[in-house]
Parts: sequence; structure tokens; C-alpha cells
Amino acid sequence: MPSLVFLPGLACDERLFEAQRPALPSALHVQVSDAHARHDRIEAMAAAVLAENAGPLILCGASMGGMVAMEAARQDPGRIAGLALLGTNARAETPEMFELRGSAIELFENGEARDVIEFNAGIAFHPSRVGDTALLRRYVDLVLDAGVQQLVRQNRALMVRPDARPHLPALRCPVLVMCGDNDRLTPPECSREIAALIPQAELVWVAQCGHMLTMERPEVVNATLGAWLERWVETA
Repeated sequence: MPSLVFLPGLACDERLFEAQRPALPSALHVQVSDAHARHDRIEAMAAAVLAENAGPLILCGASMGGMVAMEAARQDPGRIAGLALLGTNARAETPEMFELRGSAIELFENGEARDVIEFNAGIAFHPSRVGDTALLRRYVDLVLDAGVQQLVRQNRALMVRPDARPHLPALRCPVLVMCGDNDRLTPPECSREIAALIPQAELVWVAQCGHMLTMERPEVVNATLGAWLERWVETA
């Protein structure tokens, strides 16, 4: 049976998936990677995930973690038993986002990280959750805990990330693509494009949800991801 490896998004850690752990099939061996916190490029992060986890792998990546998952599948497709891609983007950075990230990096380095992340929290979640101060505080604390160096380094990694789209049609493993229907950071068109390129992709929209699927609609993510993962348990 393959191992399940969670790949957190930008400046996140295992807390991003804490609501999912109890809902996973107990037979699966589960790890949460921190490769994104130790390497400077998406390609190096993916290589570390492959080197540090033996055997066939199911990779579940959120946002930047999904980019790492797609790159790992490019580097060693024979090792990848399945991909779950949550609120992610297969495209290379656009000039507009490159400039925005560069500006954010300047603010991080000038001691204004909290202001940037608190503003970003208002965009990362569905508008209906703007009043959920506890949820937004959890997000802000999670990202700020990574520290300025990680915020800078991981944003720079995103700025030079590879375009994953050319290799996606060659994937032959099962792929689950999930996206909030009101994701303003990686809009639904990005997930629709990924699903259209991959032969065995299943596309699931999460209603009333923004970018932070695992935190804001954990019940939907758990039910969908749990049912998708059961196929490996049933065939083991």
C-alpha cells in the first residue's frame, strides 16, 4: 500500500491538515512533509519529498504543496500512486504576480509581515468567514510562525516555479482536484485547467469556500478525500 504524504502550502506546516488526520483511513501510513521549509526551489522540494519517503506515494498538496506534488510526479511518475491537488495552480508565475510577490517580500523584510498576512487573510477565505475572527487568527498565526526568512524564501520559490502543464497529460495515476468555488488566490479556472489536462482527474468544487479548503470546509474535504483514499485500502 502506498504512503500518504501531505504537502503544506506557503508558510504552513502540519497544522494545515490537522482536521484531516482523524478522518483518514487508519491503514494508511501518513507523513506531513516539511521539504518546502528546507529548500529554495519547487524542484528541490519535490526531489526531497521523493528521497525522504520510500516506495509508492500518494501526495496530497494544498496550494504551493500541490505545485510540489505535480513536480514530484514529473520527476518520478512511476513512484506516484495518486495525487490530491487542493486549491493549486499548474501555471508558471505571471508577470503581475511576480511583481506583487516582490513588493510583499520588501514589506516582509521591512518588518511589515503581520500587516501583509492579515490583509491576505481577508482574501484567502470565503467572504462569509470574514467575521470568524478565531479562524482568521489561526491562519495569521500559522503563517507568521514560519518567520520572515521562510516567507521570503518560499515566495521567491513561487516566483520562479516551473510550468507544470506540459507534463500533466502524461500522468496515469488517479488525481483528485479540489477547489473552493470562491477561491480568489488560485481561481477555479486554474483547477479546471488541471483537471482538463490530466486523463484520470476528478474535479470537485467546494461550495461557499475560498482558498483555505482544509481549514474552512474540513467536513467536505474530509468526506471527499477519505472516500478517494479508500480505494487503496480496499485493494490492499
